[in-house]
Amino acid sequence: MQAGKGAMASAKETAANIAASAQSGMEKTKATVQGKAEKMTAHGPAEKEMAEERKQQMIEQAELNKQQAREQHAAEKERARVGGVPAGEVVGSNPIGTATGTGRTTAAHNPLTGGTQPAGRHTGGGYT
Repeated sequence: MQAGKGAMASAKETAANIAASAQSGMEKTKATVQGKAEKMTAHGPAEKEMAEERKQQMIEQAELNKQQAREQHAAEKERARVGGVPAGEVVGSNPIGTATGTGRTTAAHNPLTGGTQPAGRHTGGGYT
């Protein structure tokens, strides 16, 4: 890892978290103002209670969004730290010479050996 790479990822994460907190704060303020307006125009205690519940749901959703954003930023920082591979990801491998994905069983997968190619396009003899 390069010396400045981790610091840059950390700074990006911090900036992104600050932005997420600011966004959350704006959403919470909007919910509060909207809730107060709904309470003022409500007709009766039931409507006021519904307005309060909606306000609380909006505030909780804003907080949840902020926490999810922080988790995503931490994961992005970790991916940058390890060179683009997400933390905990298991990368599978196959032994050499297996699972090549061609589905062919010709000798050495050489398309120019044997076969039905026109003259001059192969070695002249086929493997048997």
